[in-house]
Amino acid sequence: MMEKINVLDRKIAFYKQKEDDYICITDIAKYKDSKRTDYIIQNWLRNKNTIEFLGIWEQLNNPNFNPTEFDGFRKQAGLNSFILTAKRWIGKTNAIGLISKSGRYGGTYAHKDIAFEFASWISVEFKLYLIKEFQRLKEQEQKQLGWDIKRNLVKINYKIHTGAIKENLIPKEITKQQINQIYASEADVLNVALFGMTAKDWRDNNPGKKGNIRDYANVSQLVCLSNLENLNALFINEGLAQDKRLIKLNKIAIQQMRLLAENGTVKKLKSKDN
Repeated sequence: MMEKINVLDRKIAFYKQKEDDYICITDIAKYKDSKRTDYIIQNWLRNKNTIEFLGIWEQLNNPNFNPTEFDGFRKQAGLNSFILTAKRWIGKTNAIGLISKSGRYGGTYAHKDIAFEFASWISVEFKLYLIKEFQRLKEQEQKQLGWDIKRNLVKINYKIHTGAIKENLIPKEITKQQINQIYASEADVLNVALFGMTAKDWRDNNPGKKGNIRDYANVSQLVCLSNLENLNALFINEGLAQDKRLIKLNKIAIQQMRLLAENGTVKKLKSKDN
């Protein structure tokens, strides 16, 4: 998926290919001259230092790179007659660091290592702002990824929990509404054990908020909830009555929340979420 970042009032496109980020150096070239981007990129490519940099990068990252063609370009680099385009470099050397795209998002794209090098050639100031903005974006992605992992962990344990309910607490031949009531009842066992209230109690106390009580849980509560779901599934499989399970789970929740409150890793996660 193509995305854009704003660097010194310029929109710079980039996208992820597998695990690598590719930045549009055509957009970067516009910072120098918006009407002659192809010429600027070609002028950069014919530079001997650029050829050396691209060749070494490919040798480190591309097992299919053609070193013979690279040596040919390196010998010609710097000559007045030498002209090199991105397409020619890619076609002759099997390079993966540069990508030439056509269509709506057409232009020359470069792996971020190479794009930062190109940006430095265009403007040191622009390069620094580009790196800063790109790092900020990646930090946001990591925060979102961390939150998604925590939520998905709870979802996985939720399936274990509901599976235990289905196998042990739902009688045969009852209505879908009755089944949903049993699931909701067991979910509220966890809610009361951890939060001290049912889902309905929370909604009544927070009429202006969207979502449910678990959407507003902090890191420690999500970790504890994940553990409680597994334990409640175990207690259900052992045939323990709901009222006795609630008492045991509440005691465990209190103990775990005290331990989590003192855990350094959890404190760091909390500060990042904040």
